[in-house]
Amino acid sequence: MDFKIHTTAIYHCSLERAFKAPILCDVTKVHTGFGLMPKVTKTTNDEGWGKVGSIKNVYADKSLTFKGGEVSTDKIIERIENKYWKAEVGNFKSWMLDIWQFTFEWTTTELSPNKIQINYDYTIHAKGFVFIPLQWLFAKVFYKKYMNQVLENVRRMAEGDEPFLYD
Repeated sequence: MDFKIHTTAIYHCSLERAFKAPILCDVTKVHTGFGLMPKVTKTTNDEGWGKVGSIKNVYADKSLTFKGGEVSTDKIIERIENKYWKAEVGNFKSWMLDIWQFTFEWTTTELSPNKIQINYDYTIHAKGFVFIPLQWLFAKVFYKKYMNQVLENVRRMAEGDEPFLYD
């Protein structure tokens, strides 16, 4: 079963910064933890990150539901310069309600100079039927709030001229 979540924001920065910030920035400043979700601490195997087909291994802090260490693998699926990203998060190292993958899409639209609309869409891919009510609750309540936190963290970096870690 797939659960889709959509949210939007307006960023006041260049189109290029709004486009690059969510993928090419320091992910430890984006995924800072939320409730039971641990904060990201580092990535490895990230040479070439940002190019279509590139991957990186993501590590997170210890939490009530995770022992800490490598948590997942990210992969870039599609990149249309200054318009669109599609990426997958999968290969989870901890059990997550039979959720096996996240797919996210980041679309930028220039409304006027330094006024960029962000469409942030997430699909949570889950299996099985036993956990559907909990998966739905996780997707529609918890993860939607988390996505808004991520949007704000990326906004601060894009609007604040935070240097990118990748090209």
